[in-house]
Amino acid sequence: MKKLYLIRHAKSSWKEVGVPDFKRKLNKRGKKDASIMGEVLKKKGIIPDIIISSPANRTKKTSYIIAENIGIKKENIIFKESIYESNIEELLNLIKNLDNSLNSIFLIGHNPSLNILAEYLTNSYINNIPTCGILAVNLEINLWNKISKACGKIEFFDYPKNYNIIQNKKGI
Repeated sequence: MKKLYLIRHAKSSWKEVGVPDFKRKLNKRGKKDASIMGEVLKKKGIIPDIIISSPANRTKKTSYIIAENIGIKKENIIFKESIYESNIEELLNLIKNLDNSLNSIFLIGHNPSLNILAEYLTNSYINNIPTCGILAVNLEINLWNKISKACGKIEFFDYPKNYNIIQNKKGI
């Protein structure tokens, strides 16, 4: 069985007027949320075989923060241009060509493509993967090139607001 973690980049900044979408940075909340979700993954004992990320600035920074929290070096993150502004076919092609020795993958990217991929793989209505949301999918396949519609089951779906509410109530 293969496992795919679909992770949307954390909240980005819109403060800098005229900055191209690709170069937008994380805002303060985005940095905090990425750290929180990295800690969540660490507490769950989740360490992927590989992290594959969009090279967009906000996604790259999200990848770095999560990797640091779970103990993976920056050098072990692969950036794929095809993830930025991708469609489901491009994401599926990327996944189908993964090395079969890899069993657990973090795919860090953007909506709407991650959301569409999640719904395709799980045959579930997801509606929206929020910023820095993580959707863990157990794939009922042994080879990545066998990925197909409804081959996955959601293991968990988690996102920062689940923790921000708790923190805010406690005054943290």
